Amino acid sequence: MNTLPDFPWDKLEPYKERARAHPDGVVDLSIGTPVDPVPPAVREALTAASDSPGYPMTHGTRRLREAAAGWLRRRHEVTVDQRDVLPLIGSKEFVAWLPTYLGAKRVVLPELAYPTYDVGARLAGASTLASDGLLALGPERPDLVWINSPGNPTGRVLPAEHLRKVVAWARERGTVVASDECYIELGWEERPVSILHPDVCGGSHEGLLAVHSLSKRSNLAGYRAGFVTGDPALVKRLLEVRKHAGMIMPAPVQAAMAAALADDGHADEQRELYAARRARLRPALEAAGWRIDHSTAGLYFWASNGEKSWDQVGKLADIGILVAPGEFYGAAGGQHVRIAVTATDERVDAAVRRLQ
Repeated sequence: MNTLPDFPWDKLEPYKERARAHPDGVVDLSIGTPVDPVPPAVREALTAASDSPGYPMTHGTRRLREAAAGWLRRRHEVTVDQRDVLPLIGSKEFVAWLPTYLGAKRVVLPELAYPTYDVGARLAGASTLASDGLLALGPERPDLVWINSPGNPTGRVLPAEHLRKVVAWARERGTVVASDECYIELGWEERPVSILHPDVCGGSHEGLLAVHSLSKRSNLAGYRAGFVTGDPALVKRLLEVRKHAGMIMPAPVQAAMAAALADDGHADEQRELYAARRARLRPALEAAGWRIDHSTAGLYFWASNGEKSWDQVGKLADIGILVAPGEFYGAAGGQHVRIAVTATDERVDAAVRRLQ
């Protein structure tokens, strides 16, 4: 196993202390953790299922799988069989362990990427290449390619044409493509498309996996609720491994997740909250000298004032605002910061005042 890197967020602690020293307290925009309430119907479903003394099913209940398939069909024009849905204990654990599940030896990641893609490859003892252009790989046949649209940290959306090329390239080489789509319902200036959409994959899910999370859509980060779907043969293989490993979503969470996926109303309301926070924060950042790049979807602004990322982190910490340095996500992020919009309205308004 390759040596794991230091946990990047630990490096933020000195800046967090500086930000906390502000008379009105810290505005923490560094981590995209939900702050709004869990929808009442979801909490009610969790409570109703709380008397669950027996072992739950690794494959999840049929109700949960049908709710996930229904959501994909209803909201994203993707059709999957409910049998090809596999619940996850939050999507992060799956991202970290997928290379191990697949026995991958070579993994391709985006140039700017969620750090867990790299961590997962290291846990599997696999080598990695960070590249947004697959032509750079030449004749190489990697075992796994990760894509992320809308992207974290950049908020970049990959168009269907680009995704089609990725699928064709991978199928020529027998490479698995895993698409992390946890921000797919949060398109602002662009509408994200799933890798499983027929316009992308030609109606076949062969060699493809789409990973989804309810942390952002339904404020369920504390529930650890996600799922993967796609190639039936791959999902069946993953299910068998997870059965052996005991990777089972708790039964009450399965019930809560089914309720969340069946209800679009709360997701639309949450989206409006984020849209309003973005609309207040972006002009304040731009007026204060930050340029916003990409950021057409997702829950972050990918921002730069032209200085080194840690200098920008320090500058904002001095006025009580905590953000993440771009270099957490790769060397290409050395002059950017990632700014989350997942703070409360009161804290977002505080940030706007401090930026003036």
